[in-house]
Amino acid sequence: MKTRRIAALCMCAVMTASLAACGGSGDKGASEGGKDKGGKLSVMIWDNYQEPGLKEIIADFTEETGIEAELQVVQWNEYWTLLEAGAQGGEMPDVFWMHSNESQRYMSNEILLDLTDKALDSELVDMSKYPEEIKELYTYDGKVYGIPKDIDTIALWYNKTMFDEAGVDYPDETWTWDTVVENAKELTKEDGSQYGIAIRNDNNQEAYYNIVYDMGGEIISDDKKTSGYDDPNTIKAMQYIEKLIQDGSMPSMETMSENNPDILLKSGKSAMSFHGSWMVSTFKQEDYIKENCDCAVMPMDADSGRRVSIYNGLGWAAAANGDNTENAWKLIEYLGSEKAQQKQAELGITMSAWDGTSDTWAGCAPEFNLQAYLDMRDDMVVRPYSRNTVTWENRASEIFKDVYSGNMSMEDACKQAAEEMNETLSEE
Repeated sequence: MKTRRIAALCMCAVMTASLAACGGSGDKGASEGGKDKGGKLSVMIWDNYQEPGLKEIIADFTEETGIEAELQVVQWNEYWTLLEAGAQGGEMPDVFWMHSNESQRYMSNEILLDLTDKALDSELVDMSKYPEEIKELYTYDGKVYGIPKDIDTIALWYNKTMFDEAGVDYPDETWTWDTVVENAKELTKEDGSQYGIAIRNDNNQEAYYNIVYDMGGEIISDDKKTSGYDDPNTIKAMQYIEKLIQDGSMPSMETMSENNPDILLKSGKSAMSFHGSWMVSTFKQEDYIKENCDCAVMPMDADSGRRVSIYNGLGWAAAANGDNTENAWKLIEYLGSEKAQQKQAELGITMSAWDGTSDTWAGCAPEFNLQAYLDMRDDMVVRPYSRNTVTWENRASEIFKDVYSGNMSMEDACKQAAEEMNETLSEE
């Protein structure tokens, strides 16, 4: 599909019919043999900071195969609107990223190209080299619909200058969540010019999911049938967020609704925040962060000593009804190969999914302690998901706004989130 087909997606972005209504759109035989009309492949992603490195890798692919591909970046919210509209209307990019929040919906509706046999017969892709839980994110009814692109972990970022001025020791492996609460209060200035920490109500993977699993709670049961928000351990963990709110250690809900934690970190408004490894490609280009900030491993639970990182990974996928599925697979195959995965890490694009290729990523920004991210691989829990992840995650985030505004206790909010999440799960 040529670039003009991406433009066509933009024109139909207002079409937001559910994927359930277009479940048969991919059932046109493409997955059984594939059509191949040639032409330049269209590739769609959502991260500007990964664009330069991925363009270099795609150029390598073109040099080796003669197959051309054009990369386009579409911002996160627009990305899913365009992809869904394209699925409904039959016009999708040839190759694109898939996320665990959405993969179950797309796979169950036969919208993605079945890659099972292709991956099995491939000389470049070895499914045994990718983390099992990441493979599961892009597998449905025993069929593979996405080749793992990367993995990510979470680390604690902090402003060294602010710590020095406050006489607070830098975060290290001895820090607990109690240490975070105590020092966030110490690092907060009464005049509102500086806050100890910034955690938004929707910072789930990058913040409170980690606390929950540290303390023995859960967000969703292993069978994905019930919510864990009303688990006593989950509530106990979430009350650490409540404590930070009550202490005045975080900016107001209004401020954080307009500024993500990374913005507050790089503008000198927040002394600490939690960020996924995908943010490093951004941070290494920010002069203020390079001069003032660094990262450390996540805090641990004081009782259990557990230090969890919620992790996730994107998948490379293709449209089942695309008109260039054979070449689309060749590109996905190359992007999932050990060679491309190694280069992805070396270029600092992100940590790679292929076993053993991520270690070189730590050297992509020597001014930061990126080893912290690699160390967080010791205890990883895959990002909670189900078929309708977006529905229950968004609703929980809305409920937590009442805690931030002081209109509800965290315990009541967690119980309400569990009740509504259970309703959503019962309909899956």
